[in-house]
Amino acid sequence: MKKRPVKKVILSLAVMGVLGAPIFAANLSNVSAAASNPNTEQKAEAKKSTYPKNVILFIGDGMGQAARDAITLATVGKSGNLEMDKMPVIGLVSTDSGDNLVTDSAAAATAIATGVKTYNGAIGMNMNKKPVPTIMEQAKKAGLSTGIVTTSQVTDATGAAFGAHVENRSAQSDIAKQYLEKSKVDVILGGGEDFWYPAGTPGAHKDAPAEDPEEASKGTQGNLVAQAKKLGYTYATNSAEMKAASGSKLLGLFANEEMFQAHNELGNSYKPTVPLPDMTAKAIDVLSKNKKGFFLVVEEEATDEMAHDNEGELTIKAGQQLDKAVKVAKDYAKAHPDTLVLVTADHETGGMAIEADDSEDESGDGTSKEDGPFTIHGSDEKFYIDWTTGGHTAINVTLTAMGPGAEKFAGSYPNTAIYDKLLQLLKLKK
Repeated sequence: MKKRPVKKVILSLAVMGVLGAPIFAANLSNVSAAASNPNTEQKAEAKKSTYPKNVILFIGDGMGQAARDAITLATVGKSGNLEMDKMPVIGLVSTDSGDNLVTDSAAAATAIATGVKTYNGAIGMNMNKKPVPTIMEQAKKAGLSTGIVTTSQVTDATGAAFGAHVENRSAQSDIAKQYLEKSKVDVILGGGEDFWYPAGTPGAHKDAPAEDPEEASKGTQGNLVAQAKKLGYTYATNSAEMKAASGSKLLGLFANEEMFQAHNELGNSYKPTVPLPDMTAKAIDVLSKNKKGFFLVVEEEATDEMAHDNEGELTIKAGQQLDKAVKVAKDYAKAHPDTLVLVTADHETGGMAIEADDSEDESGDGTSKEDGPFTIHGSDEKFYIDWTTGGHTAINVTLTAMGPGAEKFAGSYPNTAIYDKLLQLLKLKK
């Protein structure tokens, strides 16, 4: 995993651009109407259950509203809606951290997972570097099964904030060890094998691969894969092994680090060997065997990493896979109406604006980067993405929801409120 530049940029929703703002307004109108006049299916769900038994929380890392709009345009066109937008409730979430207007993923995920604002880089810690309980840990204590699915390292910031407590997000082997020994996450699927094996002990994914020679085993807590097996986890290293796995505890590590290549001198690519929708489906299959319910976090990391590199095509491609994963969860929720599904982001990345194909770059100082053209699905029209930074911004992010309790996520609120709402809906104690 390479270092990436982080710039502090403050932008308003106006950054959505020529096409982005109208799409957001249209989606907001459509979703708000659905919330106030739910269809028969949603009414039936409401009658069956007021509180969810299962929660599936999707986090498109770095996926601001303009990114959702770009994914929409490229996938279903101007009049279509993504699966993540065909949900009856919409909210607007602020993302600032405890020590900065512009958050990083660690502080943002910690706020969502614990209801506590903290400093950038912190995982499950408050501003005083004291551990705070996470919603996933509390769900586990109440008897629910838990899972983390991501295209990043399973120990990277977003997933880690739900199941670990370290002062610095870089302590990824410590995070892995805590998954096994403390939070006892039942299903762990994604990349990051390098942090589960000590240096000099490559696992199923060889050290220094041609696509990224910098990747190699670097664990600091011994052979954690062996420890996981002793604790009863089935271990999978590829799609076939994952699909064949049985039992209630599953660890799947499908890449050395992220399940894609970003910030790479040889070129970026998004080709996860195990697609996010497949990992999501398997996680739900395993976790749903618990009659008490489950709490699952699913993250698409490439929507952030590709935006850091101002790679519009790959940002869209990753977002399309996220939307397919959302469809998997929605299909499960429709068959199991006691399931709450949420889709949001931890922050916005790239300061993305969407522009028409005939628009002129008005930046003046050359700091913006035009990307495209991209075809609007179902038409001959094109659009461009204008990037204003390679870092994160302070733009609010969208949250959409369906299922029992979804109405609580309407409106505008800080990211810490997501924890408070989930705590109440799952009837958990702090």
